[in-house]
Amino acid sequence: MKKSVKIIIAVIACVLVIGGVIGGYVGYELTYHPSKWLVEGDDALEDIPYEEEVENLPLMANTWQEALPQTEIYTLIKNHFDAPLPEGKTEKKAIVIGYDGCRVDTFRLIETSKRSAIKTLVDMGGQAVFSYAGGVMYPEENIQATSTAPGWCSMLIGRWANEIGVTNNGQPKPVEPKTLLLSLVEEGKADKSAFYVSWDGHFSKKDATYINEKHYAKDNGVNTVFRRALFDPGTKFNIISDLKKEDCSDFIFSTLEYTDHEGHSTGFTPMNIKYVSAFRNAEDAGMDIIETVTARKTYDTEDWLILITTDHGGYGGGHGGPTFEERMTFIVSNKPILQK
Repeated sequence: MKKSVKIIIAVIACVLVIGGVIGGYVGYELTYHPSKWLVEGDDALEDIPYEEEVENLPLMANTWQEALPQTEIYTLIKNHFDAPLPEGKTEKKAIVIGYDGCRVDTFRLIETSKRSAIKTLVDMGGQAVFSYAGGVMYPEENIQATSTAPGWCSMLIGRWANEIGVTNNGQPKPVEPKTLLLSLVEEGKADKSAFYVSWDGHFSKKDATYINEKHYAKDNGVNTVFRRALFDPGTKFNIISDLKKEDCSDFIFSTLEYTDHEGHSTGFTPMNIKYVSAFRNAEDAGMDIIETVTARKTYDTEDWLILITTDHGGYGGGHGGPTFEERMTFIVSNKPILQK
């Protein structure tokens, strides 16, 4: 057999093997597989009207009528880095763990959780509060789509995204105004920042939301990492790999797609066992991340702000609209959020 033929056969074999591995992984990610964190009763929740349900959720430090705008995320992070270091602390750090498309009524599952990142942050002295997407509080007519790009953009900039032209997915934002990923570094508040995701609409496509910021950071030597994994396990790996470094990023912004993917596939509701499983998986990943933070050798001398939040809720198999289920969100922190 000629050498060229052998090379061609070897290349084809490699492609088939790699394709099989990737295909199998994609199939696993996109097909329902029960979470080991599911508990008895997850498949038999009582069907309660949404408004009644959010009136009685555990852990919440405010009512849904007192919900904060999701732009409060920006304020919390900015204030954290601007505030003086507490006694005994030498460095500011912050991380946002985003549960994309996570409805706030999943909080009814926390009381039976085997592992809950949300409850852990509250137990650390923090708070869980209602927040809202859409630009104005329900039931006023929303001025912004309850979609991924405008939701996360509002948190990173501190303004409703329609003010800067990002009213939906597939609309690259101008470099100005800059997100916290750039501004914290350029202002000297953080040595470096990082953005870890799996969704390609953030910064991996020509029409991605932050593609201009990614190019700006590269062209101007801004110490900001934009890293995409194929799936959530890869995102978690990237976050944890960063956190295990002695000089980890001072500000990390990340999104996990478990609940959003499952919501689009089978329905955004805790009455859906597959969506429940996705929430349990997000909580498990969140716990792994929090445990990595608190295991850092320098943790005791670092002033950490840890936030868990979502960009939007969902209704049926989608989101983007004006419904209560789509617009009600949450913010959870390891530090108090509401002023006493």
